[in-house]
Amino acid sequence: MRKIKVIALVPLLIGAIALSVAFTNCKNTAKGNSKTPVFDGKGFALVELFTSEGCSSCPSADNLVAKVQKEIGDKPIYILAYHVDYWNRLGWKDVFSSADYSKRQNEYANWLNLSQVYTPQIVVNGKTEFVGSQEGALRNAIKAGLQGNSNTRLLLNATRNANNTASVQYKIEGETDNAHRVISLALVQKQAVVKVERGENGGRTLEHTQIVRNLQTIPLNNTEGSTNVALPTGFDAQGWEIIGFVQNTGNGNILSATKASFKVSVDSGSPRDAKNIQ
Repeated sequence: MRKIKVIALVPLLIGAIALSVAFTNCKNTAKGNSKTPVFDGKGFALVELFTSEGCSSCPSADNLVAKVQKEIGDKPIYILAYHVDYWNRLGWKDVFSSADYSKRQNEYANWLNLSQVYTPQIVVNGKTEFVGSQEGALRNAIKAGLQGNSNTRLLLNATRNANNTASVQYKIEGETDNAHRVISLALVQKQAVVKVERGENGGRTLEHTQIVRNLQTIPLNNTEGSTNVALPTGFDAQGWEIIGFVQNTGNGNILSATKASFKVSVDSGSPRDAKNIQ
């Protein structure tokens, strides 16, 4: 890991508690069946890796998330690899790096009360962080996420347009009346191979998985909407995807996550109405 500072009443009491819990559950169920559905069994795991080609400790974490990515199947596990930029000054500029991703990592340091940031670091569902090469910690955090429930559901639809942009429509169901909630949309390149010429990994050929190439964050003023995403030159829909997630900016918790593959627009790309998302 590399760090950068930057007695008779008892039965009555038990009965009263049980009755209170049952009444509360009843109220919650009724609420869930009306305006605020509770999506039981809809656990998920959003895995955010902070990494860099300039960090000698990072390839093991990159390899770990690549291993997990191959095992996902249809499970709601979503991996995002952010290449931070603060290693660039040490001899090798990571072509995938961005100051935006370093800023996001520092936001997690504030949310999680950390005194410093480091690479490789993994954060799962905005709640749990650990050294990115710790396989046991990662698998335990993913398991906990999948076993959880969410009161929010995010639906996405991504359409590639003729003008080298994509239209992304989103719709959010469930609890959405929190002023601190935002939706983030990550444009993800699924694979890349880079030969590093200098720095701590000089002479190595590194394989990357689930690279975040662009991240847009939108305040949740409405439960549905759309936005345009610029696509890079040579974009191939088969090698890219959109991963979206809803986050509470008060504490960093991820409330829902999903992904969408790219469809091709028949015309120049007027976006489908988010109401049509199923």
